[in-house]
Amino acid sequence: MKKILVSTALLAGVLSYAGGFRVSLQGVKQLAMAHTSAHAEDASVAFFNPAGMSFIPSKLSIVAGGFGASNKVTFQNLNTLQSTETDNPLGTPVYAAIAYKPIDKLSVGFSFSTPFGSTIEWPNDWEGKEMVQKLELKSYYFQPMVSYKFNEWLAFGASYIYGRGTVNWDRAVTQFGGDLNLDSKASGHGYGFGFYFRPDPKLDVSIAYRSPVDMKAKNGKATFKFPSSSVYPLLGLDPATGTDGFKATLPLVEEYTIGLTYKITPKWLVSADFNYHGWSRYTQLTLDFASAPVGNQASDPTVSVSPKNFRNSKTVRLGTQYAFSNMIYGRLGAYYDESPYSDDHFIPETPSFNTYVVTGGVGFKLKQFGVDVAGGYAMPQARDVKNSTLGFYGQAKATAFYLGLGLSYNPF
Repeated sequence: MKKILVSTALLAGVLSYAGGFRVSLQGVKQLAMAHTSAHAEDASVAFFNPAGMSFIPSKLSIVAGGFGASNKVTFQNLNTLQSTETDNPLGTPVYAAIAYKPIDKLSVGFSFSTPFGSTIEWPNDWEGKEMVQKLELKSYYFQPMVSYKFNEWLAFGASYIYGRGTVNWDRAVTQFGGDLNLDSKASGHGYGFGFYFRPDPKLDVSIAYRSPVDMKAKNGKATFKFPSSSVYPLLGLDPATGTDGFKATLPLVEEYTIGLTYKITPKWLVSADFNYHGWSRYTQLTLDFASAPVGNQASDPTVSVSPKNFRNSKTVRLGTQYAFSNMIYGRLGAYYDESPYSDDHFIPETPSFNTYVVTGGVGFKLKQFGVDVAGGYAMPQARDVKNSTLGFYGQAKATAFYLGLGLSYNPF
């Protein structure tokens, strides 16, 4: 029997909101300034660096927000000149955080975010249908955290990360004229910590680390659909439903961040960030079926190993804010985000590009309440696809833009 090569990106997001499948949308105010992190005005700093909670001016701070993220990917076969375009739905990342100071030097908080996730949808009959037709991911980070302020200029913070996720992935199985759906839930654990410095009233420095999180899917469900149910027993599937179980682990990689904010004048500040992502640990993805011999390993035909060959990547960010008054703030930013893989490892499940992004937004302060709106326009650089492992060649292009609305409450 001809084996089914499962080339999957299980639990992986799509399009480069940040390199690889990292969705860099965790604060509307931050997005407006190129998603820079050294801002301790409210609880939105909690996701980026828990130590920043110690420098929030108010004793209690609550924030929440969401985004609309639209993206489109186009692939063209340069031999046939056939072009295929995705029909992706609007992505809606959300976030919320709270920070509280029970005593002057101690802050506690909680952050909820969606740092990985999106949906990509290719036509069912496109030339890469055996790799992916549709991939939908939802992931959530729950982070309780604490920060201690040693003195007026230094604080240390740490957080525990609990990750939950779901994935639903469709692809064609042309050897038997059918389809395969993978559906699973996954979870994992990690941690984060950071230092936040304010050596001068004009200068904020943020240094933070977020650990890897191995998202483990232990009870996945694989559903095969073929024109004839006689194929099911040959694959060791449930003869009535065509289903099998599977297991997989996706490593969500570590992230290092250094951020600076400098107040040039009381009304004008500039911010810069450098992010480093340890994608090199994502060398392959293993899918372990319970019974079906549909893998690509001679030693165990129920195991499929898909090479990924990611490499470490970096992002450079620059943003600015100007206070037109005590109530209205204008913000601008730009950043460059590096793809974590080369052209010869391009995969349509997680299309990633070297990307330039411009951002902007406005903020309004109404006593204890704040309202922020922001937008970003991404300019991914076209890629020459040369993946010999998958037999996938051509040119890939993409477009993307984001809109966000955030609310904050700082009562005292």
